[in-house]
Amino acid sequence: MQLALLRAELGSLDRVARIVKVSGMVNAPEDFTQHPEVINDYSDLMVEVFAERGKHARAAVGMSSLPRDIAVEIEMVVEVQE
Repeated sequence: MQLALLRAELGSLDRVARIVKVSGMVNAPEDFTQHPEVINDYSDLMVEVFAERGKHARAAVGMSSLPRDIAVEIEMVVEVQE
């Protein structure tokens, strides 16, 4: 969804200079400890799509609940070329 929104907003993913930071929030019970592993696939996808430009700083944290009981919420900071 984020890639589709970026493309719609920018006109092309080629305008992405780099993915700066990703913050992943994982809806999980309090004894779950694998939050980084859940967000790994997202990070891997950004590198697959953008190569070096997709490498980013990252945080992965657990939440006791997320809106509408979604499993994962991801915030992404993107540097855009003019």
